[in-house]
Amino acid sequence: MSWTEIQTAHSQNRHELVLSGADISKRIEEQKGLDPALFSLVNINYLCISETCLSSVPVDVAKLKSLTTLVLHTNKLTELPDCVGDLDKLKILDVSRNSLSALPETLTKLSNLTSINVSSNNIAHLPSFKNNLKLSILDASQNELEQFPDVVYPELAHLAEIKLKSNKITEIPRNVSSLPSLRLLDVSENLIQLVPGELADNSKLKDVMLKGNKLNDKRLMKMVEQCKPKQILEYISKNCPKEKVESGVGGGKKGKKGKGKQQQSESNSNQEISDLCNKISVLHVTDDSLKVISEDESVKLVRPHIVCCIVRDVKFTAETFRSFIHLQTRLHDTLCQKRQLATIATHDLSLFPPGPLHYVARPPHRIKLTPLGQDKELTAAEMFKNLQEEAEEEKRSQSGSGIFRFLTLLEGKQVYPYLKNAKNKTISLPPITNSELTKITESTKDIFIEITSSSSQGACKTVIHQLLLEILELGIGDAEDSNGFHSLKVQQVQIVNMEGTLKVVYPSRVDLQFEESKKIVIIRE
Repeated sequence: MSWTEIQTAHSQNRHELVLSGADISKRIEEQKGLDPALFSLVNINYLCISETCLSSVPVDVAKLKSLTTLVLHTNKLTELPDCVGDLDKLKILDVSRNSLSALPETLTKLSNLTSINVSSNNIAHLPSFKNNLKLSILDASQNELEQFPDVVYPELAHLAEIKLKSNKITEIPRNVSSLPSLRLLDVSENLIQLVPGELADNSKLKDVMLKGNKLNDKRLMKMVEQCKPKQILEYISKNCPKEKVESGVGGGKKGKKGKGKQQQSESNSNQEISDLCNKISVLHVTDDSLKVISEDESVKLVRPHIVCCIVRDVKFTAETFRSFIHLQTRLHDTLCQKRQLATIATHDLSLFPPGPLHYVARPPHRIKLTPLGQDKELTAAEMFKNLQEEAEEEKRSQSGSGIFRFLTLLEGKQVYPYLKNAKNKTISLPPITNSELTKITESTKDIFIEITSSSSQGACKTVIHQLLLEILELGIGDAEDSNGFHSLKVQQVQIVNMEGTLKVVYPSRVDLQFEESKKIVIIRE
């Protein structure tokens, strides 16, 4: 008999399926694999199998031609079949935290692939990604790589993040500067001794991580432990060897004088340009800044990823307030894939009591909140049941909107994730609802934004990036003397673990990178 989750997905023509946890693992062990009926769900575009004893993926996975997201993290996989390369529509592949020693060379055929996460495996060699022209994120941290991945091609115009922490890589390619969009390079805890000066030639590179390497340049080794990325890149540019020596050596004093005038001229020019552009001012965290404490052990099995920030000094009108609410609904339906990929929650910051927020997970009958737009407190279990009934009613009416697809992310889960304030009051229950307690109104001045995902931190950042762009374009943060250009103040928020160790801060130096056509200047205060 087919598994209940698969029968439900088939009968309701669902496009997403999540199989995770001890119960699924037990079934896999008893049946020596996955239910074959899974591969008859040819319409699903999101498949997540995680936290199980699954050791191999059947070749029948190639039948799932509609897949755009394949998440197989935290299993016991020792190999992937070559036919994964036949999933033409695949955009996101996550096989992190498995026991893989190699990847199929056929991955190079995935022309729509934007993100691949193979971290925490035993991989010694990666296939070439030269033909994956849409690739933007590569995470191969914590493997056995001895060589830098084959990704250094100017044709990879979207590749923005390369994460290679904790491998055995011995050198960084000198032509890494040919990657036009590279913003983050993490090669910490490898075997690198020499850093090429060309690394600093990449104009968009904002964050380079070199800690844990035994660098020949002792001063640089000290800097990577103590200094900011900008200072490190400046030092690399001036002091690390380059393969080609530029002409025009000599005339030092005259050159310096000319350079000083040029810098002053560029500074004045930049100021003039910034006055004729939309602006986002990033306010850095202070000792008194609001923090979110993530209880990693409880949330990691259900919804481990969270990114937050604060938008300051907004001014709503009746029209812009309606547009703001509609904006979130539209992003939930499109970019967030009906909340399957990520969920947006916005709160009135003035309604938060002093103290940090806590992101945790508990059994649904123990979680209580007043859902947005209601006046009665319910448990999370009651809310989930109510939404299931509404979903069944929608199915009977054949309206087909699919707005309840996100319920599959919580089906069968022993705990639900939620965010609570310093007084232990629940303020959001992703992906279900916000609390009426922190509801945004037209009088709201400061907005706390929370993005969560069961898929990846990259998904959170993609959504919050687009949300901030569209909030900027709404004009709700404009100064009175805006001269027709929009502005926005964004306060950083740190996510830390229970020990206080930083997990993520948003927006960081590598975030808020917009296309030139948007004419947006980022001012980091």
